[in-house]
Amino acid sequence: MSTPRRLGPGKLVIATHNAGKLREIRALLAPYGLDCVSAGELGLPEPAETGTTFVENALIKAHAAAQAANLPALADDSGLSVAALGGAPGVYTADWAEADVFEGGPGRDWYMAMGKVEGKLAQLGPDAPRDGWFSCVLAIAWPDGAEAVYQGRIDGTLTWPPRGTLGFGYDPVFVPHGDTRTFAELDPAEKHAISHRADAFAKLVADQFPG
Repeated sequence: MSTPRRLGPGKLVIATHNAGKLREIRALLAPYGLDCVSAGELGLPEPAETGTTFVENALIKAHAAAQAANLPALADDSGLSVAALGGAPGVYTADWAEADVFEGGPGRDWYMAMGKVEGKLAQLGPDAPRDGWFSCVLAIAWPDGAEAVYQGRIDGTLTWPPRGTLGFGYDPVFVPHGDTRTFAELDPAEKHAISHRADAFAKLVADQFPG
């Protein structure tokens, strides 16, 4: 059995332009002595996410950043899946938020995206199940093409109207099992301890930083 490639001290590119995602990943990586810099801070272009799974898209982003910066890169691809909607929006989670912002060109309107999910559930009637889950794939890529993938998940239910201001994306409508608060009502430290990203990250740490 081959020894897994491991991250060493030094710079790690976080392959994202999403400030909320960057904050979460930096907080999770803080204990491990890595000098994290985002693809946005480096001015790296965002690659087209042409994959049809979270794994494919995470690897696309990680490899693009590793090649462009000539540094190891960590990418996250994550999203919300709703059981009653056949797993949608799933890998297209961010696409559901795409909007033409009046000033500044195209952008993402997460309230609109949450409304789309709620509207589709409403079409199914008041008894439609509201089960959903967040998935997260963390992919590490090295400039020589090596890669590693870690997957996480958290299950919960969807609520309406949105509640809370501490999260991002679909956090204000997602209530994790075992709690009555949405992700956006949880203190960031509480969310970091239980989230889909934390689940994937625990697997990354066990592999990359053993002992």
